[in-house]
Amino acid sequence: MSKKNAMKWTRKHLLGIEELSVEEVNLILDQAANFKEVLSRPIPKVPALRGKTIVNLFCEASTRTRSSFELAAKRLSADTLSIAASSSSFVKGETLRDTAQNIEAMKIDMIIMRHSCSGAPWFLSKHVDAAIINAGDGSHEHPTQALLDTFTIKEKLGKIKGLNVSIIGDIAHSRVARSNIWALTKLGANVTVCGPKTLIPAQIEKMGVKVTYNIAGAIKGADVLNVLRIQMERQKKALFPSIREYTKIFGINTERLNKYAKNDIVIMHPGPINRGVELSQDVADGEYSVILEQVTNGVAVRMAVLFLLNHTKQSSGVK
Repeated sequence: MSKKNAMKWTRKHLLGIEELSVEEVNLILDQAANFKEVLSRPIPKVPALRGKTIVNLFCEASTRTRSSFELAAKRLSADTLSIAASSSSFVKGETLRDTAQNIEAMKIDMIIMRHSCSGAPWFLSKHVDAAIINAGDGSHEHPTQALLDTFTIKEKLGKIKGLNVSIIGDIAHSRVARSNIWALTKLGANVTVCGPKTLIPAQIEKMGVKVTYNIAGAIKGADVLNVLRIQMERQKKALFPSIREYTKIFGINTERLNKYAKNDIVIMHPGPINRGVELSQDVADGEYSVILEQVTNGVAVRMAVLFLLNHTKQSSGVK
């Protein structure tokens, strides 16, 4: 790993993409490329975090993100501990602050946190000394998902600047959409969001994106389609007539791609996929899909984040 690159990172926590500079985003992506090479080795492991203890504190259900972070930590030789809300003192009424401080009293180094409340990682960062990594907070941000999506696009197409990226689906409830918008616009991509009017936040244009409610318009000219899951669990009331109606109007299928898409379009999805809803079966598994590559790259990106934050924890001048 390049010590020269690592010395440029000065943040103690990774709480969101919005606060990062272009240089910081690129630093993570460059470091992730180094770790992608590590993952291709016969023994895909380095001792960079040997002796460090990392806690996965997941107060919401997760499979991909939690497993990806855990594997990333183990590939760096760290010790890991996973705590789910259902098996923690939360069910007994303990506060988040008390839970975290009790965990920290066991002499841990980092806490990777997912929580249903937006802003929870920021709150925690004010009350513990451990480095905090936001693994998704409410409908606010999911920084490492955006980083791995951006890494995958750059790996596949060779650049970010000037690309046309359409994010399609439940934008209003998506922390993935927000973090992706911040990352992609910072690096010079042209971002369009598309979905039912009820699922597009008011004034989202202020984030530097274009808005369309027409799926053909979102597909035409796009280099990348990042298709989001319809998050029924976050919707407090029905925001469109039916799943069948949504699929008919906004679903991505082969017929629509053949009619409107570029020949080299890239199809992404953060998972889990509602097959037959936002993506048809053949598109999800088809030649344009990089969904499994996103999963692989997620480990490399999260290794990069853990590595950089650990270096900062050992140095002075943290933010």
